[in-house]
Amino acid sequence: MTVIRSFAPYATRALRPALALVFLALGALSFSCAGGPGAPPDAVHVLTADGVVGPVMERYLDRGLDAAEDEDASAVVVRLDTPGGLITSMNGIVKRILSSEVPVIVYVSPSGGQAASAGTFITMAAHVAAMAPATRLGAAHPVGSSGEEIQGPLNDKITNDAAAQIRALAKLRGRNEEWAEKAVRDSIAANADEAVELNVVDLTAADLDRLLTDVDGRQVTLDSGRRVTLQTADAEVVFNDMNFIERFLDLIADPNIALLLLSLGTLALFIELVHPGAIFPGVFGGISILIGFFALSVLPFNWAGVALIFLAFVLFGLELFIPSHGILGIGGAVALILGGLLLTSGNPPEFQVSRWLVVGMAAAMATMVLFVLVNILRIRSMPALVGIESAVGRSAVARSVLDPAGFVFIDGEYWSAECEDGTVQPGERVVITEVHGLKMKVKRQEPEGG
Repeated sequence: MTVIRSFAPYATRALRPALALVFLALGALSFSCAGGPGAPPDAVHVLTADGVVGPVMERYLDRGLDAAEDEDASAVVVRLDTPGGLITSMNGIVKRILSSEVPVIVYVSPSGGQAASAGTFITMAAHVAAMAPATRLGAAHPVGSSGEEIQGPLNDKITNDAAAQIRALAKLRGRNEEWAEKAVRDSIAANADEAVELNVVDLTAADLDRLLTDVDGRQVTLDSGRRVTLQTADAEVVFNDMNFIERFLDLIADPNIALLLLSLGTLALFIELVHPGAIFPGVFGGISILIGFFALSVLPFNWAGVALIFLAFVLFGLELFIPSHGILGIGGAVALILGGLLLTSGNPPEFQVSRWLVVGMAAAMATMVLFVLVNILRIRSMPALVGIESAVGRSAVARSVLDPAGFVFIDGEYWSAECEDGTVQPGERVVITEVHGLKMKVKRQEPEGG
């Protein structure tokens, strides 16, 4: 209890400025990044969704559609380029498009881009679906968390569910239901021209201006049942790109970065607790852990993995103080490996922690703990270099008869001493064998060559 009380003030002082700084910065940034682009009514809002379909993209599109609805936009264009991603995020985006109070035009672009896998569902959900030249759409068959083919009854269950979903979307928008189902069951794909010919999408457009001209005058039906005639040819175009917070999330929403932040943050806090007063490790550790959890907030993760990661560093720390002969260190390495693997288990490959990173970190931490442990044991086995204990093994001079107790002289001081072997006369030299408080044990020093 005494140790905990002595560490707590230092840890609190170290973390307090870090917490205040992080929350103040995030609060200011969130306030500055809120809301829409401030466009006039009847403008066309353009959103750019490129990259993996995940929680960040879902949040961004949700915010963009909210802004378009609040500012009475005439339509929203989503420029989409994605290889696919999380089913949960895809479902969230699809639901948001279906419930939108403004028409949503999904435009697969730029040329050479794609709307594969989850992107196919998002395109099918749009009120108007368009593709730029040399783009492709399809290959939407579900795969496992590591990109492998799902086996057994689970494959049938997931595939049938996805096929039913995409077929319903195609029917809702009057598009080719059979092709949509084959994109899921057989992983078929189509380029822009084939997609128009097969009635998978509505049109192709070379660029955004051409798209807005070609869709002008089309009628779409919103989820509320209201029919809307698109007026996009002469509408003002505003670009509502990702704000700073969303870009920051997109940058750190990587399971490998999250694992590194949590691990380094925990290690830094441990260093601060072991050596209180070194403010930098505490500040760095607090910020790293907060940003690590901020990254995990937009990633599907397992709390058991987080708990195992923290347990790993607790075990590494205890290894330095408890003589377990490496058992705690090995346990820490195992806990770190299991925690890293469990942290994002069940996610698609692009949302999983690299196994090489997990094993490498565990090996590095175990090596570091072993190095520190070996040096601690070596230091503990060394003779004392300061204090009276350093006198053990040195020579002293008897200043009185030791029979067996008396006095010896060493380093300008008289010490009470007790001889272990016989009687020692004044002036004879003795060797100090033990020190107990203020009393020494000595034995007669044999003459050289004797």
